[in-house]
Formats: sequence, C-alpha cells, structure tokens
Amino acid sequence: MLNMDFAERVVIDTNEAAWLDSPMQGVVRKPLARKEAERGHATSIVQYAAGASFSEHDHPLGEEILVLDGVFSDHTGNYPTGTYFRNPEGFRHAPFSELGCVLLVKLHQFQTGDSAHVVVDTNTAEWHEGHGGLMVMPLHQHQGEHVALVKWPANERFQKHTHVSGEEIYVISGEFIDEHDRYPAGCWIRSPHMSVHNPWVEQETLIWVKTGHL
Repeated sequence: MLNMDFAERVVIDTNEAAWLDSPMQGVVRKPLARKEAERGHATSIVQYAAGASFSEHDHPLGEEILVLDGVFSDHTGNYPTGTYFRNPEGFRHAPFSELGCVLLVKLHQFQTGDSAHVVVDTNTAEWHEGHGGLMVMPLHQHQGEHVALVKWPANERFQKHTHVSGEEIYVISGEFIDEHDRYPAGCWIRSPHMSVHNPWVEQETLIWVKTGHL
C-alpha cells in the first residue's frame, strides 16, 4: 500500500518521482496513492509513449482522468491536453496514444450511484467567477463531492478555510502557496478531513481541485 491513510496530509512533487513500469510496454507511471499493485484504489501520473496502447478493460468503481499533455485516445475519440473525463463502472475501452501523452489518473474511487460518463474539454468550457479574483470551471459533482479547475490571478489570496471531507489538489501551472510550503506545477497535495490552510499565489496559477471525497 502507498499513502492509503486518508487521515494523513500527503505532498508529492511528481517532477522528482521516478517512472515505474506498468504491465503494458510503453506505459509508465508515478504512483501517488495505491492500495494494491494492479487493482483497487489508485492515483497516479501515467505516461504513454508514442504508439503505446493498453488492452481492453473496464473500471470497477470508475476511472477519472485529466489529460496533462499530448493526446489520449480510445474508441470514443481523441482527447487532447486539458480534457477531463470520467468512465463509470461498466465502461470498457482499449486506450492508446499515437503521439504520446501524460495523464492524472484516479481509479476505483467513484461513490455509490455515481454512474455518469463525463467528458469536458477545459480549453473551451465556461469559466465562472469565484471568490475574489478566482475563476472556477466546474467539472463534476455528486453527493458532496466536487471537482473543478481553479484559475488564480497573480497575487491572489484566499481566506483561511477548513477542508470538510478533505481536499485534493494537482498544480497544473504556476505555483500554489500556503503557510505550510510552496508547490510548483506538478505537485499533488492531499489534505485530510478538517485540515486547515490559508492559500495564495504570487503568479498566475491553475489547479485541479477535488473536495468532499475523503
């Protein structure tokens, strides 16, 4: 098991983590949290080399993906950088990448009753005004769980707040900061239930945020 105590705060700079082989040639990954080697709960950064493919499979308790770089593909289409999608239990595919890609992947983590197949092109989806100067792009919500992109303008500060049911962040670009540390692009932060922080940025920053799921 890796980082499966959800009562602990976890921070990983994925830029410094080593790539590990997967069962499929040309597909490597950086595990962030994992229950077992090849099954169950897992959060990872996954890289497909150009021309790499995975055999057809389904996803017990779902699959959640954010395309960080390149183009990810399956029988339903091609998904470029910035695509967010959710494949529920029962969805089968044989993914591949002709040009190569890098993904944030979460497996086996859907709540009971969450059966929506979601595809969002964040390059064209609508932004909404948030607190202060923040801009928010909602991606998914179900029974208290919320997923969104949040765009921070330079020098923006957010109020001190408590993470009821936890918070998970992946820094896509820029640098996220709080009283605990500084987190450049590529950092993954998982904060437990009732944790507290007071975040800000000094440069324009884009983060993927998931709340209410821990």
